[in-house]
Amino acid sequence: MKLYLKFFAINLKSQMQYKATFLLNIFARVVMSFATVAGVWFMFMRFNEVEGFTLNQVLLCTAIIMMSFSLTEVFARGFDVFPRLLGNGQFDRFLVRPRNIIFQVLASQMEFARLGIFIQAAFVFIYAIPRSGVVWTRDKILTLFLMIICGSLVFFGLYLVYASFAFFTVEGLEFMNILIYGGREFGRYPFSIYGKGILKFLTYIVPLALFQYYPLLYLLDIKQNAFYMLLPPLSMLFLLPSYAFFRIGLRRYKSTGS
Repeated sequence: MKLYLKFFAINLKSQMQYKATFLLNIFARVVMSFATVAGVWFMFMRFNEVEGFTLNQVLLCTAIIMMSFSLTEVFARGFDVFPRLLGNGQFDRFLVRPRNIIFQVLASQMEFARLGIFIQAAFVFIYAIPRSGVVWTRDKILTLFLMIICGSLVFFGLYLVYASFAFFTVEGLEFMNILIYGGREFGRYPFSIYGKGILKFLTYIVPLALFQYYPLLYLLDIKQNAFYMLLPPLSMLFLLPSYAFFRIGLRRYKSTGS
């Protein structure tokens, strides 16, 4: 952890060399992210509710998914640009260093400007909390915390799968963006609105619904089964096959020669 904090400080200092540019980048992401909220808002200008969910309940859902995704974008950026690390030969240097490969990739790239998405989500969150109708108790506060943290880890698992494909193809596969960025965009609404087939896929294959949809039902008292608050930690099991796939790719890796 001490070494990671050193990398954290190095990345932060390097990105803040031009403070005005850094702050403007954050501000730009805050402003651009409100387009996501505007899309939800315009939807509810036409319809009073979607699948039984009101505007403020959907805004709460939107804030949670955006917070989760933004944390992953900031701290797992190295896996988003992983094909570039393979192409320029930087990954070969990681292999000869006496540190864990995943740790080195995580520490190599942090993009703090993407905290603008988190800040925007926090504004939406503050707006939606008193209007969503949730009766906040300690177990629901814990559930909310688990939704955000476990959600970021599930997105990290998707980034890990994306990086793993690069071992075989050198270039990243665009279809993974359907799950990564598509998961973020479709996650603005409860996943149940997309149909039972999609909900099952996002429950049993790529467990985005385990930290987004089912715990949301518990927060809103639509489902009062306490088991729903335990589903976000269960979603972290997705990291096991993601890591296994990464290890398989790592064993098959051959340098690009760059």
